[in-house]
Order: sequence, then structure tokens, then C-alpha cells
Amino acid sequence: MCLPPPRAVRALRAPWRHRAGLGVLRLGLAVGLALALAIAAGLATTASAAEPVSAEQLMAVAPEADRIGAFDGTPPSAPVFQGDRRIGYVFSTQDTVGTVGYSGKPLDILVGIDLDAVITGTLLTHHNEPILVIGIPEERLRAYVRGFAGTDLKVALRGPGPGQDEGGQAEGGERQQRMPDAIGGATVSSAVIRDGILRAGRAVARSRGLLGGTGGVRLDRESVSAASWSELIAEGSVVRRTVTAGEVAERLDGPAAPAGQAPEAAFIDIYAALASPPRIGQNLLGKALFNRLTASMALEDQLLFIAANGAYSFKGTEYVRSGTFERIQIVQGDTTIRLQKDGYHNVQEVQAAGAPELREAGAFVVPAASGFDPLRPWRLDLAVKRGPPGDRQVGAVFSLDFALPDRYRIGAPNTSDDAAAGATGAGDERPLWQSYWLERWGDIVVVTAILVVLTAILVGQDALVDRYRLYRTVRLAFLAVTLLWIGWYANAQLSVVNVITFSQSLISDFRWEFFLLDPLIFILWSYVAVALLFWGRGVFCGWLCPFGALQELLSEAARALRVPQVRLPFIPHERLWPIKYIIFLGLFAVSLHSMELAFKGAEVEPFKTAILMKFMREWPFVLYAVALLVAGLFIERFFCRYLCPLGAALAIPARLRMFEWLKRHPQCGRECSICEQRCPVQAIHPSGAINPNECIYCLNCQQLYYDEWICPPLVARRKRRERRQALAGGASQPAAE
Repeated sequence: MCLPPPRAVRALRAPWRHRAGLGVLRLGLAVGLALALAIAAGLATTASAAEPVSAEQLMAVAPEADRIGAFDGTPPSAPVFQGDRRIGYVFSTQDTVGTVGYSGKPLDILVGIDLDAVITGTLLTHHNEPILVIGIPEERLRAYVRGFAGTDLKVALRGPGPGQDEGGQAEGGERQQRMPDAIGGATVSSAVIRDGILRAGRAVARSRGLLGGTGGVRLDRESVSAASWSELIAEGSVVRRTVTAGEVAERLDGPAAPAGQAPEAAFIDIYAALASPPRIGQNLLGKALFNRLTASMALEDQLLFIAANGAYSFKGTEYVRSGTFERIQIVQGDTTIRLQKDGYHNVQEVQAAGAPELREAGAFVVPAASGFDPLRPWRLDLAVKRGPPGDRQVGAVFSLDFALPDRYRIGAPNTSDDAAAGATGAGDERPLWQSYWLERWGDIVVVTAILVVLTAILVGQDALVDRYRLYRTVRLAFLAVTLLWIGWYANAQLSVVNVITFSQSLISDFRWEFFLLDPLIFILWSYVAVALLFWGRGVFCGWLCPFGALQELLSEAARALRVPQVRLPFIPHERLWPIKYIIFLGLFAVSLHSMELAFKGAEVEPFKTAILMKFMREWPFVLYAVALLVAGLFIERFFCRYLCPLGAALAIPARLRMFEWLKRHPQCGRECSICEQRCPVQAIHPSGAINPNECIYCLNCQQLYYDEWICPPLVARRKRRERRQALAGGASQPAAE
């Protein structure tokens, strides 16, 4: 039996432990930052060669064709014929743009187009989407793909909305067509499919000269690469003019700026750009807004970006009433284009790295009917007026010239391999997973910050648990963030489906980009993999699982409402542990035969119902999830203890952990069983040993380990110290006469 340290040693140990704990917290932050920077991205791979097209497939994608030629060219496609007459092309989205599904597995769609760049048919030839085979019929996916037949690649694609009837005719007579409705519960997969069909179709159509051009030269509307604000300015992709208060006063023969503004001060600092090329528009607006705007535009419509700082607004307020922006106009040769309110979209924040804070910014759709030619130079005229509204106003115009940089011009189709590569964006267009990472950079920063905080908690746990109120506050706050942000907002709930998919990829064709399509899931899994080696599986189960957080928070509420808590005797409790391991091994065995059956069996996890779909699902799934949560009101984390296959899957490699961070006293389990009784998931054996396969690393036992009012060895030590202090205090008093 270990004797407690003398009072002097104890007195010296406590402040040292606090100082060391705070130092470890700082070390934890550094470790967390290093870990976040260490998360690596994989490399994209090229698509495979096109496979022969059967007669049935040809009939599905090109009904009028009676034969097909060989696949060739860049991007690869095969001509189709009716007799001796060429009537179109057939191509694979996988071979053209390397499509992969949301699951990370290759997704291939065979597409046919005619010589007018109209899709004649689409056929899903390969996919492996877990979210689609869980509760969503296969036919719904195939029907969604078939819905793109008849799509004109030259015309805007959008769903019915204000100003558009069901037939797809806009109020102004602009040609539009309805977009197939996305699959409910699989919107990301639907977007990936739509993106693949349209990108591949337009790439093939442009490379074969089906979309026309201007004098053999066309605008590059496919290539994209990252560019900072300073790079866009330096290369002329964004142009700028600063108009000073002195210039305005000189032109207007009197001040138009606010009183007291110095002549050299900026009256307005205005920027303009042609945002139609993805390299400009996507970097300025972000992928989400850029894709939404370009999808709503006709093929030859153009997108302009205008932004400004300063005392003067280029938008003004008159456009709200008139529908036309009175202060700005586009001039190209003899053509003057007034920008309309209907084509205006407010830009809250410029997304390019290093962009300044701008007072106002907007994107403007310029219809092709206006006669605007994106390849020719144009200028933006800004009108500044002084005086009361009416004929007595004095005005001046300040111009900003824009000329399209040569990098956004592509030569005549099929004139060279370089031109064809530019048509598809193969030269510098990033893989789809990289686009998703750039699009969700804000979420990536947040989840990285969350993991940094968690790392600091884990590494500096001694300093935290010794302060009970701080520990409880941090614990509950972190669980709330896990549930609300990681779970319900970001939908980053890890699942046994991820484990099965990863295992199958190791057996078959492992490719990193499959797992990089969802950046938050990839980052969380990377962190969990490292945490398994340092702390065990409890880091995920106890801190990063949204459904686990939901159970624990509901259990906290239940105890506050005095709901009776059930504590099973240890022997039957221990006999129930293997259930989750049996479930996991069963799912893994089934996956070797059929991934579809394994994914359906993974519905034993209520994660999709409670977290991803927020209980908006068919009643049997909701009833099952609610039943588990109700059981958790009486037995804390009931699902985690006995049924979770993901917890079982993580427990197996967690046996390799390198450190034992949880401390125990020699008296634990022998003279005292308080930790065992208070463990929220009963992961402590009656002997006092912690079972790492069941521990959720909540640190509750560590809080008790340092509590000298609860832990018997520390209580005894504290009482001895107090008695010695009392005796020493009595001896120092003078004896009574």
C-alpha cells in the first residue's frame, strides 16, 4: 500500500501540478495546430479508357443511331451514325471529367448528344453511392439521370421559380429549361451527377465545335485554378480605378464629396471584372454562388463583378424604384448596356484570398441579347452628380476600362491538343474534391479549431479536471458544439458505413480522392485515427460523436428532472458488451458479399435519422431512433454501451494505443469503488481497472481522482493534514495559567 506524501511534499506538489497542467494546455494547442497542418490531401488519378458500348446502351443514349465509331480525341468521345451520316457523339463522364460520387467511388454516366449540343440520352452505367442505397430506391437514381435527356447544353438550366412557368419560359422570353428535381435526402449526390453531365457535355460539345465561337476564338468557361486577389489584380482579371475627392470637385466645379474630405482622399475606389470565366468568377464569388448564378444563366449570358469602397455608392438607391442602375453602365463600341435590378445579385464578401473589405459588391448578369461580347474590350462608366434631382444637376462620368487577358481566350476547336485541353479544363482545372475543399474552407477552419481545442483538453486534462466547475462547463459546452455544429449543421457524423467503405477500398481499388470529397469527414477520420493511437476510441465516442453528445445531453436533462436512473449489475452489463461487436462483424461479413446489404444493415445506427436527416424521415426509422434516445434517459448512452457497431470497430485498433493517460490510485477497486459507481457508461471493472474498449474518455473518473473531498485516499490525506495543522496551531498558543 502506498503511503500518502507528507504535508510538505503535498504542499509543493499542488502548485507544481497546476503550473505543469497549464503548460501542457499550451503544449496541447501546439500539438493540435501541428496535427491540423499534418492532415494531408491525396492526389487525383486519371480516368480509365472508355469501354465498348453495347447495342442496348447505344439505344438508350442515342435512339436514332444505328452504329457507333471509335472513342478518340480530347476529351474522348465516339461519333454515332445513322447510315453514313454522323448525327452526334457518345461519351463517358468518367473518361471525360473523371466523375466520382459522394461516396468517393467512381461514378460513370454514358451520355449522348446530337450536333445541336442537345443531350439525346443518359444512362447510369456504374455507381456505388451508400446514401442512395440506404432507404432510397435504385430506380430513383436512374430516373434522375434519365431526366437530363433533352437538355440543351446551350441554354440555361434551372427549376421553376418566380418569373418562370413549368415549361421553362422566362417572363422576358429568354429560353430556359427545367432542371430535374434533386433526389430527396441525396442532394449532394444529385449535384455531383448534374455537375458531371453538364461539365462533360459542354466540354465535348465545345471541343467538337458544336457550341460555336467568335472568329475561331472563344471564352474559356471551363478552366479554373486558385488565384488570390493580388494575382487577379496583377494579371488584369480585375481592374481598378480610384477617383479622388479633388478630381470630382474639379470636374463638377464644386464639391460632391462629404464636407471636410481631403482632396487626395478616395471619393470611390471601384473594381470591375468579367466574372464568366470560372478562374475569375469562382475565386471572387465562391463556388456555391458562382455555380448557382451560372446555372441560372443561358449559355451565352455573361457575368460581371463590380465592387467599391469609399464615400460614394455606385449602386445608389434609385434602382430599387426604377429597376435600372442609374449610376453605372457598360459601354462596348457603339453599344451601351444599362444594368438591371433583375440581373443583380448582392455579394456579401469577396472570397479571393487577400481581398480587402469592400463597402459594396455585386454580380450582374448581362443577357446575350444585349449584344455584349466578352472577348472585346469594354468600359464601365460611373456617373457622379451634384445638386438637387432634376434638370439643374451637374454631372461627370468617370470610366474604368477592361480588356480580357489572353489566358481566357481559347483558339478554334480541334486546332491543337492544347486547345482541346483548354476546352475540358484538363490543363489546370482542379479535381472535384479540391473544389469541395475550397468551397468549404470556412467549415474546415471551424472544425480544425474544434479539434485544436479538443487536443488541448486531452493533453492538458490534469489542469482541467482539478477544477470541477470549469471541467463541467467545458464538457457540456463541447458536447453542445459537437451536436449542433458538427452534427446538425455540418452533417459530419462518422458512421460504420465509412469503415466498411474504407475496408472495401483496401481490398479492391484504393484511391485517396474517393475519401476527400467530404473534407469534414476526412479531417475528422484523420484526427480519430491519430487519437486511437494516443488515447483510444473514447476520444471519438465521448467527444466527437454527435449522436453520443445528444444522448449525454438528454441524460443530463433527465437527471435534472429526477428521471430514475437504472444501473445494471456488472455481470449482465458485461455480458451485453459483445452485442455491438457481433453487429459490426456481421456487417463486415455481409459487405464481403454485398455492399448494398451491408449499407442497409448499417441502419442499426440511428445516426442518419437523428443527425443527418434531423428526424425528417419515414416513421419506422424515427420511432427506432426515438426509442433508443428514450432508453438512454434511464440508462445513460444505452446505444453506445450495447449496440453501436462503430464503437466496436474503433475499439479493435484502439488496442494499439501507445499511452495510458488515465490515472488510478492503488486503493481503486480494493478499498474504494466510487469511480466504478459514477462512471457514466460503467466502463470500470469492480477491480478498479478501466476497460479501454468501453471507456468514452469523459474524464469523470479523473475529476474524482483529484477530488480530496470525495476520493477516499485523498480524503484521508486531507484529514491528516488538517489534524497536523490543528495540532501545530494549538502548540503555538501560550499555555494557560
